[in-house]
Amino acid sequence: MNFLTSWSGGKDSCYAMMQAVKLGLKPKVLLNMMNENGKISRSHGLPLSILNQQAQKMQLPIVTIPATWEDYEAKFIAVLQTLKVNYDLEAAVFGDIDLQPHRDWEEKVCQAANLKAILPLWQQDRIALVNEMLENGIETMIVSCNTKMGESYLGRILTKELALELEQKEIDPCGENGEFHTMVIYCPLFLERISLPPFTTKTYKDYCFVVWED
Repeated sequence: MNFLTSWSGGKDSCYAMMQAVKLGLKPKVLLNMMNENGKISRSHGLPLSILNQQAQKMQLPIVTIPATWEDYEAKFIAVLQTLKVNYDLEAAVFGDIDLQPHRDWEEKVCQAANLKAILPLWQQDRIALVNEMLENGIETMIVSCNTKMGESYLGRILTKELALELEQKEIDPCGENGEFHTMVIYCPLFLERISLPPFTTKTYKDYCFVVWED
């Protein structure tokens, strides 16, 4: 079964893709929705240069679509329909864990494109899932977080100890509710680690971000 991955650049979409490959499915293309100017990803704030690097390390094409929140769904369905034909796709893989509204939306847009929505991480225990990701070779860095965590967490590599620390602070160790987002530096699907540009950090309203230098 050929599939596309809804690729955020972070650990969950990466591990979902790894699990789909382990099940014998064949990855064909990555899809990322960008902000209006097409320069950074809408979900994780990753620049196009890093997304392209990740795709190159997996030897897969990546399709990036600029969108506003208002036209996000329409553009998502349209690109699913196009990619289904171009890559002979049968399914789309998503990294959501247990937010039912997210699953409902993903199944809705996939149905509109006549694709099967596959969520390999669905309803797994959070701390066990993070540990499993790490044990399976995912190296990932925190690139944004809420102010409860603060800027000191930005740029840190996620470890079992850090996941436990977050859980003890009553912060979801997967960041499933948007507490933080990650960027995959290396995983077994990559030919080699990505190279990171220099970065600074900033806080805007109630969220802290890594700001990448050109």
